[in-house]
Amino acid sequence: MPRSDSSLAPHEPGTVAGADWWRQAVVYQVYPRSFADANGDGIGDLKGVTSRVGYLRDLGVDAVWLSPFYPSALADGGYDVDDYRDVDPRIGTLEDFDEMVTALHAAGLKVIVDIVPNHSSDRHVFFQAALAAPAGSPERERYIFRDGLGENGELPPSDWPAAFGGIAWEPVGDGQWYLHSFAKEQPDFNWNHPDVHEEFLETLRFWSDRGVDGFRVDVANMLAKDLPEVLPSAAELLGLDSTSGHHPFLDRDEVHDIYAAWREVFNSYDPPRTAVAEAWVSSPERRARYAAPTGLGQAFNFDLLTADFDPAAFRRIVTENLAQSAAIGSSSTWVLSNHDVTRHPTRYGLPPLAGRPVKQGTEWVLAGGPADGIDLDAGSRRARAATLFLLGLPGSAYLYQGEELGLPEVAEIPNDQRQDPAYWRSLDADGWTFDGLGRDGCRVPIPWEPTGPSFGFGTGEPHLPQPGWFGQSAASAQEADPDSTLALYREALLLRRELQSGESLEWIETGSDQVLHFRRPNGWEIVTNFGAEAAPLPQGRIVLASSPVAADLPAETTVWLAPA
Repeated sequence: MPRSDSSLAPHEPGTVAGADWWRQAVVYQVYPRSFADANGDGIGDLKGVTSRVGYLRDLGVDAVWLSPFYPSALADGGYDVDDYRDVDPRIGTLEDFDEMVTALHAAGLKVIVDIVPNHSSDRHVFFQAALAAPAGSPERERYIFRDGLGENGELPPSDWPAAFGGIAWEPVGDGQWYLHSFAKEQPDFNWNHPDVHEEFLETLRFWSDRGVDGFRVDVANMLAKDLPEVLPSAAELLGLDSTSGHHPFLDRDEVHDIYAAWREVFNSYDPPRTAVAEAWVSSPERRARYAAPTGLGQAFNFDLLTADFDPAAFRRIVTENLAQSAAIGSSSTWVLSNHDVTRHPTRYGLPPLAGRPVKQGTEWVLAGGPADGIDLDAGSRRARAATLFLLGLPGSAYLYQGEELGLPEVAEIPNDQRQDPAYWRSLDADGWTFDGLGRDGCRVPIPWEPTGPSFGFGTGEPHLPQPGWFGQSAASAQEADPDSTLALYREALLLRRELQSGESLEWIETGSDQVLHFRRPNGWEIVTNFGAEAAPLPQGRIVLASSPVAADLPAETTVWLAPA
């Protein structure tokens, strides 16, 4: 049985138009350094992205989101930004950026760029001015400096931990310390300072004037801070309520005043620029505030990304997030993989919850099953089923580069070639951290060809090592295979344009706690069997399936049913 019914005559890719294009768009995340290398230096670049516009168009996505491409020392994969209004010379030039935008727009694809407003790099002109100025100067007020404790300020202002290990304060040699919530090369801005506000308003205008259609806002929930004179200890911080809107630095209510000013900038363009918040907050209710029409307009829902392949969890997550999106007037977002987490074929191949990486000597390894600790056949099967479930939901979907190739996580990266500060934090941790093996494994340059020095990524050695088995997943190797993951994504994205109607769904009871079934307003139905055994197949015309279907609905399989 063919996977899809071509008689449906789906729309051409890249045809989403109008001011509301983002509400049900499919957005493809490009991690520029690992997407395509046009000049052969081992680092992906903007010309590389331009060279693959045809591939992105044919995949069927509506927009491309680029992770940071700004000048950076790469202390955190480009999220330590030296200059918010320029391009890293290793990645290209502003002219290359303009050519890329022109090519993407010509293909009918929107362009979203990453903005990193919680912190700059320590090489940013503002921070260099702060270091050159004395304590109490206006230059230092753009960041968060505090006098150290002890007789001569030799002790940090508090014992707060940084996200990438160590203390969240760094001394500058004159008795003062600056706050860095992440790496020490990433000093936190003081958003109470008007210069910081103007820096980012100007940045939003700069990229919007160059044709950017939207922005992904990094760490959107941490900008606003109100630190008391006597700082609480790390232990006391753990006892504070992060849902109140009054935590010293997490999800404060006044952060939305910042985004209201941004919305004025967005709405000054025709069509208005859009934005999506990365906001790891306590509940869908708190997250929805970032998605308000008076603010950013949309916020990432990461709940499926952190859930096991479990029907009860999937149903609860979908129900809660659709309710919150409807209440605020936004649309929900759905994501299974990105540049910060283990790819979902690997996650789904590990035992639920207990299947965490374990430390052997000075390295983390995946353990608990086959030789490499992963049942990749099961993981890939579940990943395909979860993807079709996700793409059937109302709202927008965010895909991460390489997931359309079915790529699992790359775990076999030697320590001396790792780049991610989260990995080194994991080495020092007493137990498993959210990042597990660090984030390098999902940032390995993707394979385009089955052979060659970097599997078609470029002509030189890639900046992160690719495993030998990458060739079997290469894009060109999947092109002619109707059973490939690439073929499944292409068919799903094409058919999704017929499936999407309205922003709601109706759950249909199945009589099984392992099967979820929902109907969209235009009559399309999505059925997923999460169980290990086949289940009865509902009546309907199957137009797409994540695994071959015969008389019954196979285990760990999703089908799309179109109206007769």
